[in-house]
Amino acid sequence: MIKVFYRAGAIWRCDCWGKQQLPSRDTWVDLISPSADEVDQVQKSLSIEIPSLAEMQEIEASSRLYQEDGAYFMTATAVTSPEHDGLESSAITFILSEAYLITVRYMNPKPFDSFAARIMKPGSSYSTSTDLMIGLLETIIDRMADILEMHSAEVERISKAIFAANGHKGAPQVNLKETIKDIGIEGNHVSILRESLVSVSRMAIYLNQAVAQHPQVAAIRETLKEISRDLASLADHASFMSSKVNFILDATLGMISIEQNQIIKLFSVAAVVFLPPTLIASIYGMNFHSIPELSWPFGYPLAILLMIVSAILPYSYFKRKGWL
Repeated sequence: MIKVFYRAGAIWRCDCWGKQQLPSRDTWVDLISPSADEVDQVQKSLSIEIPSLAEMQEIEASSRLYQEDGAYFMTATAVTSPEHDGLESSAITFILSEAYLITVRYMNPKPFDSFAARIMKPGSSYSTSTDLMIGLLETIIDRMADILEMHSAEVERISKAIFAANGHKGAPQVNLKETIKDIGIEGNHVSILRESLVSVSRMAIYLNQAVAQHPQVAAIRETLKEISRDLASLADHASFMSSKVNFILDATLGMISIEQNQIIKLFSVAAVVFLPPTLIASIYGMNFHSIPELSWPFGYPLAILLMIVSAILPYSYFKRKGWL
């Protein structure tokens, strides 16, 4: 599908591709999971080569940020879904020329719909393709900040649940093995966000070079400087969250090890406690006729008493030492 946003006086309008003649400038062409025929139509109409999905997914900087035929091609990895268990990212290409902004995407991030609704409201301040590019970039960053806040809150919830459950009496117990899965999910989410932030930061730096010939270059670069500061602060927060996820994972694994050691300790104590009674029972279980206690009427009660006392003594010792 191809959406075309164009200015009609002071108002932006949206039409599908081919419904009317494409304006000569100040136009946003949004390609959403385009077919080969749709890509070919845009290429012929605008005399520009649209990168394929395989080219968009390349990781080299030279393949993602370059200039060709007077247009600037910028590909960034953006977060496309904020759900707790379904956070994903996808490559999005922005093609900026003096007259047009072309976006190519194969998923539907929420910022695109939000920005499209914003520019079509009366009184919109966006007038050129560069304005659209910067406004769309700001919307994407705002959305990533919201998603980062949401997953930061989830990491904090997991952290509180782990340490509260294992640090206070009467607190609800947490299944640590299941918690490791939740930590792994959040670690993956933070990793996706960090990748997106780094990718968008590189694009913002390149965009700063691309607007060098713009008549309002000073104002635009001031805006881009603010965008870069926002991205840097978000990247720092994402790095902190990554470290926190690793800390929580180490703490959880340590608690699992402590629980396992506690079980092994109980078995070890039980073995030591029952070792003297077992020794006494083994002595009196030997088949020798010369054992004096065999004919003694109090031999059996004495053996039982010895076994009980020999079990109580090591248990009391362990208890006094605080090992139980």
